Amino acid sequence: MGHFFGVRTPNPARGGRVACKNPATRPLETTSAPAAAPLDERFRLGVRSETDLLRRVIVHTPGDEMDLVSPETRMDLLFDDILFVGQAQTEHLLVCAVLEKVIGRAGGVLQIADLLREAFRGEEARAAFVRELCAISAGKNLHAFESRLARLAPEELHRFAITGESLLPIHEEPVPNLLFTRDVAAVVGEHIILSHPATSARARESVIMSTILRYHPGFEAVRDNVLTLPAGVTFEGGDLIVASDKLVLVGHSERTSFSGVMAIANTLFAHTSVEHVLLVDLPKRRSCMHLDTVFNFITPDECVVFPPLFDEGVPGNIVHFTRSGEPDKFHSRIRPNLKTTLEELLERPLTFIPCGGNDALSQRREQWTDGANFFALAPGVVMGYERNHRTFDMLQRAGYRVVSAQGFLDYHAESDYAHGEKIAIKMGGTELSRGRGGPRCMTLPLARG
Repeated sequence: MGHFFGVRTPNPARGGRVACKNPATRPLETTSAPAAAPLDERFRLGVRSETDLLRRVIVHTPGDEMDLVSPETRMDLLFDDILFVGQAQTEHLLVCAVLEKVIGRAGGVLQIADLLREAFRGEEARAAFVRELCAISAGKNLHAFESRLARLAPEELHRFAITGESLLPIHEEPVPNLLFTRDVAAVVGEHIILSHPATSARARESVIMSTILRYHPGFEAVRDNVLTLPAGVTFEGGDLIVASDKLVLVGHSERTSFSGVMAIANTLFAHTSVEHVLLVDLPKRRSCMHLDTVFNFITPDECVVFPPLFDEGVPGNIVHFTRSGEPDKFHSRIRPNLKTTLEELLERPLTFIPCGGNDALSQRREQWTDGANFFALAPGVVMGYERNHRTFDMLQRAGYRVVSAQGFLDYHAESDYAHGEKIAIKMGGTELSRGRGGPRCMTLPLARG
């Protein structure tokens, strides 16, 4: 652990800290990916399923920005509580270790803070970041400091981007939600869709990701595959699920607007091989803020679901969009329920595994703590919070071997991971779970299969 593209960063799990008297000028405390990638490596995009073997993923281990969340600002920053950052870092590093073990090669787990630091080596990237940040912050008068921000040293601007701290007489809030890298973009096939966050607290995250995609050398080969949505719509990546190369689900949620779903469908039909888009209408409340908080594929034939929203008796909250053959026009029809619609379009039966088991109260309790937010590292190899024990019981009944994250790593300590049996990996998450996001929320896959 400890470096990416030759830039060494401190590792909190090993006590690595950079001493500096002024917090606005010290290098940002962050944790880089478990191994380095060569500078000339170019990242490829390729996601045609939620469950194909993971090849490359973007994450963010929480750092100084999380320590800047106060009891007074936590709600504005979309946190129900303040986290014990040291423990959250330890938990996240264990997640990264499991991801790297399954991926099986160096450079497969990328830290978004390191990617931004690499992009900021170029003056053009720094200027573009500041310009875009000022454009989305019109009410904050950042324009008055645009030239001074653009002249900040790369590491100073990097710190400002993530923590909001600088030596300039301005104050911006930190971006603690960067922990949930899933929401900054979504990869569909060989294309990546940039988010349009629904809240101002997350707007800077989209600028960070946009800067990385446009200026990081690793993404040079896929610049033309970046898809943007029109102004005025909202979309966050947790609302998009890739069921197959032809079928994508999009949640109409608290965070993704109806116009956002329409724009995504139109964009996918225009630029990708996707032929079917399913709008899944969700209650507009925090407990199910994104589609992936209530529904996820864990194998091509199995899904973990929150039953109250997807029982077969629930009336149609599904709208099916298909290509029309004409630009900016597509067909739509109401479908009765998600399960039968998916089975018809995928041409195979599906098993819906209930989050929280069969008890209604347990379902609500475990969905609240991200019991449905499993992340598939490979077909039938999934990771979730251990506190959702009734959901793990259901997975065990479905043929999964349940192991702890550390147990998984210990078992493979002296050998590479080889895909075979179905495994459900329990991650501790005592602190991470208080951030209101599970392992899928904390991962942005770039390539699978």
